[in-house]
Amino acid sequence: MHANPDPKPAGEGADLDGLSPATAEAVRRFHTSFKEYKPTPLTSLPSLAEALGLKRFLVKDESFRYGLKAFKVLGASFAMGRYLAGKLGRDMSGMTRAELCSPESRAKVGEITFITTTDGNHGRGLAWTARELGYKAIVYMPKGSARTRMENIRAEGAECMVTELNYDEAVRMSWELAQKNGYVMVQDTAWEGYTEIPTWIMQGYMTLALEALEQMKAMRVLPTHCFLQAGVGSFAGAVVGFLTAALGDAAPKFIIVEPHRANCIYSSAVAGDGKPHNVTGDLQTLMAGLACGEPNTVSWGILRDYAHAYFSCPDYVAANGMRILAAPAPGDAPVVSGESGAVTTGLVHWLMRHPAARAQRDALGLGADSTVLVVSTEGDTAPDIYRNVVWCGAHPDEDSCC
Repeated sequence: MHANPDPKPAGEGADLDGLSPATAEAVRRFHTSFKEYKPTPLTSLPSLAEALGLKRFLVKDESFRYGLKAFKVLGASFAMGRYLAGKLGRDMSGMTRAELCSPESRAKVGEITFITTTDGNHGRGLAWTARELGYKAIVYMPKGSARTRMENIRAEGAECMVTELNYDEAVRMSWELAQKNGYVMVQDTAWEGYTEIPTWIMQGYMTLALEALEQMKAMRVLPTHCFLQAGVGSFAGAVVGFLTAALGDAAPKFIIVEPHRANCIYSSAVAGDGKPHNVTGDLQTLMAGLACGEPNTVSWGILRDYAHAYFSCPDYVAANGMRILAAPAPGDAPVVSGESGAVTTGLVHWLMRHPAARAQRDALGLGADSTVLVVSTEGDTAPDIYRNVVWCGAHPDEDSCC
């Protein structure tokens, strides 16, 4: 754990105007124009909370999102919608799926090919949206990507190939192809000269944060602690930014969680110079959706200023989280959470139950009065890996009984 020595209150750190509640409402209006839209559940696990010595433990379960088992479609669909609205000379006010895929809109926009790099969920969301709106999509995946995830993307009608590159190298390859062939890159990370579409993707993620806030208010609770997993940091930055803007001084403590082999946000925080820092190598981790070595330059400032702590975790923490949610304490509902979705639950369990975690637990102020919010960002998007971990207690690189 690295504690933020100077977390900023709302309004005194990175700009949050683009992540305001009003913007979130506008984003959700667009998402509701898809017939598949409905809010995903916010599940309270009181028996788990009691077992961990917490007041409440809340899980926002994104395994129900649009039938795709992951939240990523929220960002891809909004960014693609906003891009197409721009081609039509429109803003997003009142824009709907029906208008975007109407013959008149298609004729005005012309042919477009969208391209991206993905560890799985973002690419599937982009492929699904491209198919729904009537456009072509090309998706590249880093080495080691699960075949099931590639097949899921192809099933949505996109071209999809697994490369011999790590995630960040594959992103650069996709960008070069976009520049060469006139494709539209829809990537959930940002770098110098490429910030607009990544910002729209982050705004798309606010729909889940807005839903969660409304659901918590309906329960008459607010979180004291919010644990968020990070790859490039787009999702975490969107949730941190929105909840900070919406709740102000009542915002929870935000804790950012990454795998050891791809801990670019943690490493940037540890560096302490306020700048994003990359990590390199093959980035291989059980948490495939978090296997990213270069921070999103748009979200980094938000995570730098408003997060309270940053954790780097071994893979077993995520595996434990998957099993804890799948085999709940008596009276709790099971939650199907994939490798990247469950790491925050695994970390909270470790913090509350492991003797070595006492100093970190105390530093975070976690205890009997704490209400913890986590987001299970994916379900069993690779069912074979899920069964191998949950049924057999194995790591995907080990022999499976399944």
